[in-house]
Amino acid sequence: MALYEHVFLARQDLAQAQVDALAEMATKIVQDGQGRVVKNENWGLRSLAYRIAKNRKAHYVMLEIDAPTGVVAELERQLKINEDVIRYMTVRVDGHEAGPSAMMRRSERDRERGGRGERGDRDRGGDRGDRGDRGGDRPRRDDREMAA
Repeated sequence: MALYEHVFLARQDLAQAQVDALAEMATKIVQDGQGRVVKNENWGLRSLAYRIAKNRKAHYVMLEIDAPTGVVAELERQLKINEDVIRYMTVRVDGHEAGPSAMMRRSERDRERGGRGERGDRDRGGDRGDRGDRGGDRPRRDDREMAA
């Protein structure tokens, strides 16, 4: 049997339980076709690079599948019918990745770092303070207004 990575995007307004039900439906389709789902990863609600069907965000789910080609065709056919799925993509791979995928490692790394925006090398005071004399030849703005 061939090895596949299958990623689908579900609408942003779905609850997490509904997204899990979609993943379970995909798993059932694979198992009914004598295949098996090696790994099921939920990447969560993420922003899209561009709007798709009036959605700016989507729930990302990745399945690593070991199944015959006909099972993948049936899975994609079912996802085309389902209106909760915005996009999907199936890629044949030589071997499955051991451990978490790159997306899961990235989210773990961000959590360890403390999320976005917390960087020790930046001052988070908000006020830049007085920038001082810039030494330019131009007269100050209030001097120009008085001259006019």
